[in-house]
Formats: sequence, C-alpha cells, structure tokens
Amino acid sequence: MEFEKNILSIGAGYVGGPTMSVIARQCPEYRVELVDIDHEKIARWNSDDLPIYEPGLAEIVQSIRGRNLFFSTDIGAAIDRADIIFVSVNTPTKTYGYGAGMASDLQYWEQTAHTIVQHSRGDKIIVEKSTLPVRTAEAMERILSANDKGLRFEVVSNPEFLAEGSAINDLMKADRVLIGHHQSKTGRKAAREIVDIYRHWLPARRIITTNVWSSELSKLIANAFLAQRISSINATAQICERSDADVQEVARAIGTDRRIGPRFLNASVGFGGSCFKKDILNLVYIARSFGLEEVADYWNMVVRLNEAQKARFVRKMVSAMFNTVAGKKIALLGFAFKAHTGDTRESPAIDIARQLLEERAVLAISDPRALDNARRDLEGIPGKVEFQPDPYRAADGASALAILTEWPEYRDLDYSRIYRRMNKPAFVFDGRNILNHPVLFKLGFNVYPLGKKGLSHFR
Repeated sequence: MEFEKNILSIGAGYVGGPTMSVIARQCPEYRVELVDIDHEKIARWNSDDLPIYEPGLAEIVQSIRGRNLFFSTDIGAAIDRADIIFVSVNTPTKTYGYGAGMASDLQYWEQTAHTIVQHSRGDKIIVEKSTLPVRTAEAMERILSANDKGLRFEVVSNPEFLAEGSAINDLMKADRVLIGHHQSKTGRKAAREIVDIYRHWLPARRIITTNVWSSELSKLIANAFLAQRISSINATAQICERSDADVQEVARAIGTDRRIGPRFLNASVGFGGSCFKKDILNLVYIARSFGLEEVADYWNMVVRLNEAQKARFVRKMVSAMFNTVAGKKIALLGFAFKAHTGDTRESPAIDIARQLLEERAVLAISDPRALDNARRDLEGIPGKVEFQPDPYRAADGASALAILTEWPEYRDLDYSRIYRRMNKPAFVFDGRNILNHPVLFKLGFNVYPLGKKGLSHFR
C-alpha cells in the first residue's frame, strides 16, 4: 500500500504510544511507526500485552496494527523513510553534575538528534513532543544543521497535554493542540503540515500556533499551575483539620466561582506522575539561571508542600494508631499515582510505603494495574511487604487501611466484610477522600479523612 506520508515517533512510551496510535487511526492514509531501543517494550507493543495501560488504547492498537501502525527497533531504517519525526524520548531530571535535582537530563534527547542526522537522506520535519526546557529547540537545530549532507531540518514544538488514565480521550477531544514554529516561510510551512495531521479530527479553533519558545514554556507552566492548585488545596486541608472546617465543602464553595472552577481541588496525599514534580523543578532551575530567585522560591514551595503532605499523612497514621505501627499490618489500597493507569512514577504511595516500612509496619499492597511497578519501586527496601491483587485478602488481618489511589472500585468494596476480618480497633485513612466516612464509622472503623475532622470511637 502506498502511503501519503511516513510519520515516526522515536520513543514508544506514555507519550509516543497513545499519540501515534490515535494519529494512525484518524489518518489511515499515513504510515505511522514507533521505534524504541527497548526490545522488550516493542515486543509487547506487538503482542496483546501492551507495555502501558490506557483505557481504549489496546482496542485501537489491535484494530490497526500491521495496517498503518507499526512498532520496530530498527531506528535507522525508520528515520530514513520518515517525513515527519516526533521526538518522544524520556527527559528525566538530572541526578548528577550541574543542575542535579532540578534541570532536565537531555542526554537521550541529544543522542536522538545525532541519530536522526546519521540516518537521514532527505529533509525532514522534527517535532518536539518530549517536555523540554524553553529554547531547547535552538540547541536541537544547531545539532541538526551541523550535518555535512546538505539536509534541512525544520524543528516544530508540539508539547503533549495528556493526563494518564484519560490519554485517548484527551487526544480525541483535546482542549487545544499547541504548535510552535519559527516565524519564517519554512517554519510556517512545517507548522501547516503538523496542523493538517490534527485537522483530521479536531476543529481549527482548537489548534493554536505560537512561536517555538512560547510553546515550549507553555507546557511547563501548564503543569506548574495544575500542581499549584493541588498543593493549594492540600495546604487548605491542613487549616480545615485544625479549624473543624470541611475541605470538601470549602472546595465546592470556591469551585463554583467561575474565576476558579472546580477541577484539581480534591485534597489528597499529593500529586505524582512523570511530569508535575519534574517540570516544576525544571521551572525552578530556569528561574534561578535567570537570577529570578523569588520566582524560583515560589514554584519550589509547590513541590515542598507536596513532599510535606506525604510525610504528614504518615505522621497522622502513626499518631492515631497509638504512636506506633511496628509489627502492625497495614493494607495500602492503590499504588499508581492516579486511577486508570499502572504508572507509579513519583507516586505518593512510594514515599508513604517507605516511611511506613521505616516505622516497622507490615505492608499489604493492592492495586488493579500497578503491582508489577510497585514491586520494582520497593525492591531492596528492608521490611515485610506483600503484593496482593485482591483488596479483601490484602485487608485480611490488617489493623488499618490506607486509600492511596482513587480507583472507583474502592468506593464499592464490602467494608462490612472487610471490617469483620481486620484486627480491632480498625482504622481507615482515606488519602483521597473517596469513601463514605459516616457509614464506615457506623461499621466500627476509626476514620481519618483529609481536611476534615476524624471520626473516632475513642474518648
């Protein structure tokens, strides 16, 4: 079959996988390919056991794989035949050298740029899909333009705004698609080609074009604003607990204000995922490099509040359980950083589990999708940990339950059955405020939500 265009994603992870799958389904006249150096990951993309879980993703992949959607480890050949290359490689926070702990580690991104030059025999459009510091496109262009083959590469920024657990819906019904390009004839032409891809299923009013630098910075700022709201409501929750206010009532009251809105106003054990912390620290690093110390301190406080929220949750557990959890079984329900995904990167559950193990608690961890990642996250950490897919078995003989991920099925568990099989007194620590606390209290639980008064049977 002859295709109109060849589109490639270098990187077949949480960004490249869903994005390219949707593009392939919506653009059947294009050949779409994903490549990665991880042979096991590509093998799973070519099987029924995909390497990532997103609602609706498996159905899309299975319906078009081998037709116009392909997965390969032959990076050189894929680059050679591609007209448009989306760079979707990992850009973690540096753990070494200058900027360690804040700056993005761009070694994989730079290696990718050199690999593109090495295997290209024609001009190409390069699309930044990975989250990158502002003005990174400039560095990529310098690497690409340094080729001695006479090739021209036009770099376009197209940051992702996907929420894990709803990535397919976020792609199909995107609030906006952002495309940053150079204000030149060739830059505008390249941008139009990327616009044409998304126009297959999105109206023109949702496709925003900007200059490259605004596009790069917008991704960092969007994540920083969302994380700021979470830290803000969690700070409010602390005040609510001391003043006997109810954080859910406060959130509902302020969320009806059209200037504020209701989203991201749920008190919780904290935010996680691959983006929020990394992107905010990147923003802190950028601000400090520009000498904007007050700006850096402001954004850094968002991260500090998030870290403090996790430690505070553990302190509440230890305090309520008579100042010791040593030898007590605690069932952690949920380990993914949010519902509808198996991703545990920066999940609050990791730090909470580690701190409880340091307190000599015995843990039973349950999650519908994230147990394999949980095992890896806690590997080598001293202590007793059981990984149990069945939440009822995880709770069997436990002294406490801790809800750490807002999986909908946790609302519908038979808590009467669970209570009967737990040690007494039995505790529930609702780190997501998703349960019916008065009902649990009537069953006999001592209930400790976030941002509202606990319900205790002790005098």
